[in-house]
This record gives sequence, structure tokens and C-alpha cells, in this order.
Amino acid sequence: MTGYLIALLVLSALIFFHELGHYSAAKLMGVYVEVFSIGFGKKLFSFTKWDTQWSISAIPLGGYVKMKGQDDADPTKKSYDPDSYNTKTPLQKIFILLAGPLANFVFAWVLYFFIALGSPLTLAPIVGDVVADSPAQHAGLQKNDTIKAVNGTPIKTWKEMATMIASTDGSLNITVERKGYLENLLLQPQLKETTNMYGEKIKRKMIGISSAGKTFRQDLTLFESLEYATQQTVFASTMIFTGLQKLLMGDVPASEMGGVISIVKITSDASEAGWMSLFFFAALISVNLGVLNLLPIPALDGGHIMFNLYELIFRKEVSEAIMVKLTIAGWVILFGLMGLGLFNDINRLVH
Repeated sequence: MTGYLIALLVLSALIFFHELGHYSAAKLMGVYVEVFSIGFGKKLFSFTKWDTQWSISAIPLGGYVKMKGQDDADPTKKSYDPDSYNTKTPLQKIFILLAGPLANFVFAWVLYFFIALGSPLTLAPIVGDVVADSPAQHAGLQKNDTIKAVNGTPIKTWKEMATMIASTDGSLNITVERKGYLENLLLQPQLKETTNMYGEKIKRKMIGISSAGKTFRQDLTLFESLEYATQQTVFASTMIFTGLQKLLMGDVPASEMGGVISIVKITSDASEAGWMSLFFFAALISVNLGVLNLLPIPALDGGHIMFNLYELIFRKEVSEAIMVKLTIAGWVILFGLMGLGLFNDINRLVH
């Protein structure tokens, strides 16, 4: 029960920082913010501060910042007062809209940075099983060998080693430590069929070894921690964006899509595994929120950005009739995706 409570608090925190991005940018642009809400539906708790009503609502599946002159429920409701969202230039409105997803990326970066400061675990480049009749076996690689360098480049982690093997052309000169002695082995990687993180079959250069599963803690310097946080944020963003693209193209089945139940369960499990696992999954979900909100669906930030780009290019607003139709279509798509995710979650629980 404690794990699920922590998961709910984490999800609320991610939503809070997303909406705080919108709120801060709107205030900076001189827009009056009427409501800042975590959750939808009936208000459970609220107070007024800085001319804004701050609320916690009953349905914790998102949040919103209601700005003067902007109403997703009715796009025809507009205000042209100086402190209204509608009187701002397309670039100012795009800045306000981008601030929410950007806050999620920044928050994820901060979480990854704290993970880096906590000396995260990573796989050591120690050989487990050696595949029979593989380049590794022919070269003389043995179980429990520690790979120290590839083509003269020092190796610290299993990931570094795998990346170098996959990206290097020609033969490899691998330095291994075995029983306290260093040996140099020459081998030629083979292009083999394997699966990537999306379950797709791909070709990759491999030498025929598996990891021994031994981990160690990385003691990162301040600069390395900054680099780690940046790399992880970029990797998570790219992974989620690519996953969405493959889902839309049909390369990944719709049954793989998860919803809020999956998010809560994974976060709950992560909280029980320790603060570092919790931070890792919270960062991943934060990036997920950032990427999803940039999709060009009218009910999301990306859809509003699309309308403002149209206005910026053609020097006129999208007609109200078209905006209403697209907004309704956007809500249908959004609720459809949420419904699919919820259906998949329940299906996994039942089976």
C-alpha cells in the first residue's frame, strides 16, 4: 500500500512540475492564470494565492493550468484583455506551451543527476558464457575474463564494450585480464540476428559472449555526473519518441502500450527497490510526459503549438470551426489512447 501511495505522489509531482512550467512561462509573458490544478474533476482542496486558485482534484490522471482566454473544453471562448492568452503573439504562446514539456525534461535531468551522484550500478565487462563456435571461442576468450580494452581504448563497462564491438569495422584487438595477467586477442565480429528493445529483429555485430551479470558502482566526478544526466535524458527521450513512432507505424503491437495502472505499478515496485530505482523510473516517466505532450494532438500542448505555428506562418488564426472539430478529434484520440492503455493494463493483470 505504501508503494502505491509513493507512486501516486511521484505521478502528482511530475504533473506539478509540468504545469509549473506552463504557469511560470505564462506569468513571465503577463498572462493571468486563473486555476492551477493537479488532477481533474471535483476539487478536493483549494486555496487562492498570487491571484491563482491552486487545487487538488479527485481524478489524479493529469492536471491543467487554466489561463485567461484559453479553454480546451470550448475553444470559442476567448478574451482579448491585455492579460489574456489570446492577445499574445504566436511565439509567446509557443513559449508558454513548450515550457510544460521542457519542465519535464529538466526534472528528469535533475533526477538522473542525483542518480549519478549516488554512484549508480552498472554491468562490469566480465565474460559469462562463451557461445560455441563463435569468434570469441575461436580467439580464446574464456568465462570470467575481464575485458580491459578494445582496439587500445580502455573499457570500464559492459555497455561501452558492446557499443565498440557493434560500431567498429574490421577485426578487433581485445585486451583481457585473466588470473591477474593481461592478454591480447584478435577476433573478427560476425553479423548476427538479434532483437532490440522494441522486440524487432535486427542485425548486429557480435562476438558470441554473454555478461557474467556482475555489477559495480560508478564513482562519477561532478563533470561525469553532468554528462551522465544529459546522456540518460537524451537516451530516454529518443527511446520513447522512437517507440511511439514504431507504435504508430505498426512495427510494435498496440498490446505493448501501457496506461496509468502500469505506471503506478512500476513506480510502486521501483520504490520498494530503493530510492535510486524510484528516481530512475520517475525520470523515465517524466520524459514520457514531456514527449507525449509534444504530440500534434489538439488536446495536448503539441496540438496548440501546431495551431500557433499555422498562425505564425500564414499570419491568421485557424478558423473556429476547424479548431473546434480538431479539438474534439484530439480528445477522442487522447481518450482512445488512454482507454487502450487501461485495457492492456487490465488484460495483463487478469492474465
